[in-house]
Formats: sequence, structure tokens, C-alpha cells
Amino acid sequence: MPFDPATLYDPENSLLSRRLFVDREVYEAELERIFARTWLFLAHESQIPNPGDFFTTYMGEDPVLVIRDSSGKINAFINSCRHRGMKVCRADQGNAASFTCAYHGWTYGNDGKLIGVPNFQDAYFEQLDMEQWGLVPVSQVDSYKGLIFGTFDPAAPALLDYLGNMAYYLDVVADRLGDGSEVIGGIHKWIMPCNWKFPADNFDGDSYHVGWSHLTALKPELTIASGIGRQVYAGNGHGLGMFPGILDAYENDVYRYEREMRPAMEAHMGKARAENQYVHGTVFPNFSILTFERTVRVWHPRGPDKVETWSWCIVDKSAPQNVKGGYRKITEWTFSPSGLFEQDDMENWQFCTATGRGVMTRQIPQYIGMGKGHEHADEDFPGEVGYTISEQNQRGWYGRWRQFMSANSWKDIPVEKAAPIAQQQ
Repeated sequence: MPFDPATLYDPENSLLSRRLFVDREVYEAELERIFARTWLFLAHESQIPNPGDFFTTYMGEDPVLVIRDSSGKINAFINSCRHRGMKVCRADQGNAASFTCAYHGWTYGNDGKLIGVPNFQDAYFEQLDMEQWGLVPVSQVDSYKGLIFGTFDPAAPALLDYLGNMAYYLDVVADRLGDGSEVIGGIHKWIMPCNWKFPADNFDGDSYHVGWSHLTALKPELTIASGIGRQVYAGNGHGLGMFPGILDAYENDVYRYEREMRPAMEAHMGKARAENQYVHGTVFPNFSILTFERTVRVWHPRGPDKVETWSWCIVDKSAPQNVKGGYRKITEWTFSPSGLFEQDDMENWQFCTATGRGVMTRQIPQYIGMGKGHEHADEDFPGEVGYTISEQNQRGWYGRWRQFMSANSWKDIPVEKAAPIAQQQ
């Protein structure tokens, strides 16, 4: 049945309809109104460092080829041959001067131009205008501190405006020391039977579940003490949680490095961010970070009840090799397909999605009103700041979802620019 986005999230009463998480019509509208409009994470520059390097990914369900062309410029194209639609590149990543479609042999340069067509003379009679049949480019491609984003919408605001205050917080994962970051190892990819919004909003602002869902995994180590951190709604749908002092409880190469580098981090980022190194967050709609475990990930939608997770380990570029290796092991141990914490989360999201399929259960709204009315400003943390556990970020995330789902174009979507403190960094 037809739906009105305004009826699926009631901001006044903080109520979410479960139809958001199970309805095929809602999902198809999300692909068109959110994933075809927003800036989406594509890759890290360290994955394509040299001319000719490429990486294949998705924007929503559209396959995309990210390439550093022979001149060194980073471009992105829809990974689909202009002839009959076959994927032009079926490799995950590599280096190539050109790409030849396996179906009929059309060949494209790494700048996206069509450079070869079999039987051009005798079958096309040299009447095919090859200038018009290059790969379709992603309208805008830009990067922030090595993080490459793209948007299909030429009317979308500039990336920095889209990120707003969130850029200030992304530095904690992408550029803590001033010399950048890199992803190491391969990519973990797995499919979960849940709606893509559950993991996105969980990373965005759900610290509430940690002491319960992860109790068994945390017990041998430590838990997040109540009241020591904060939730921050950074605007434009982006949100995060920040916590200090987590690393002080450990003793190994990685955490010795963290403590030794803290003065350098403070010199580069300021005291507030340097002291709050444990950050979880989401750049709306589907790019998430988790700094304690040094992971960044994308939640690729694969239907109303399925999401494909892509996860990387991200480290300081200048970190010693033994520390980088230690980070990778921590990522695998905690937030990988078999990680201690990841398995807890997957189970939660799976059953949250499944309950929404029931005819009666679907009529019961979800409540996300925790902490409403208790947000405040903090000069060190641009955005709306809340208590250690709060659902203000979820309210901001679904409020942004509602704006995109209701708007006809970017003209109808407000953009909150970065506060002065964030612009100075």
C-alpha cells in the first residue's frame, strides 16, 4: 500500500513505524531518494595509490568502479557496459589501463572513455559515436582526509558542506596525527538478514546496548562507565558517541603506542578530541566508524531484510608495523564476521527486522525518546551534546531520513554547515 514518509517517523512523539524495516516499497524509495542523492563512501585513497589502480564497490545497489586514471585523477563510474549492461570490471581491485567487457568486447580506458568496439567498421559501419558511449560517471567525487565519497546527484552540496560538523570528528579515525591514515589487510564482507538501517543507526548513537548485549564479551576486560562520555548529534543526519580513557586499561604494543602518541594527537587535534579516542559514529546514511577497534565499514543495502557489510581496518599511516599488525588483530577479534561483539549485534538486528514481518507486531511502533529535551551545547564538541546514553542521534538520523524521503530534490533539503570550531581544524 502507498506510504507517506511523514507517517513512518513521528518526531513529536519519537515513534518509528516498523514498516521502515520490512516494506519493499519503502526500500525502493530509499534507493531513489536517499542513495541516489546523498554522498556515499566509496574507498580510501590508500587502496588506489597509483595511476591505473581501481576498486569496485556499490552506491546503493548500483555497481561502481573507482579509478585513479593514468593522469592520477580519481574518478568513479557506473560499472556497467553501455552496450548491454554487463559489468565492465568483475575484479575487486587491481591496476589496469583499460577495461574490456566480457560479453561483447567493448573496451573503456581508465578515464571512462570508450576506446574500442569489435566490428566497428563492418557491423557498425563506423557510425557509432564513441564519444557518447563512455562509462556513465558518478556526478561528483571528492575526498576528505583520504576518505573518498561520491554522489550521483549533481545538485548535491559540496562534500565538506554535506559532512558539516562530522568532518571534525572524522579526523579521529582519518587523520589523528596530521599525516593521514591507510587501510590495511583485505576486506571483510558478509551478509546479514536485517534491514540496513539497524546497523547504521546503531553505530550512529546506540551506546545503550553495550552493557547488555556485549556483557559477556566485556566482563573479562571492562565496560563503559556510566556518565563518562557523550553522544553528539553533528547535524545533517550524522551522529557519534565519544568516550575518554578506554585505552588506559590495556598493556600491549598497540595501547602503549596510543598513550605515547596522545601528546602528538593533542597538538594536532586539540585536547577534547585527543582525550576522547573511543568513537562510534555514522555518516548519513551508511558509512560507519569505530575507532577503538579501528574499523570503518559500509552497510550496502540488499533488500528490505538484507544488508551486505564491508569492513576495513584503518590505522595511522605513520604507525610502526607491529602496531599496525596489532590493530588488525584487534579488528578481527572484536568486529569481524566472527568477532566477539559483531555476533551480538548481528543477532539483535536480525531479530529486530524479523519481528516487523508480523501482521500485528508491525502495528506496534518503536520508541526512541530517551534523553529528549536534555540536549545541550558544548564549545569543544560542535553539534547537540547529550548524556553517555541517549537516543538523540537516532532521532536526528531518522529525522534526516524523513527529510530525504519527503523531498523532491536537494532544494527541499536543509544543510547545516560546520560550526566555527570545526572549520578551524
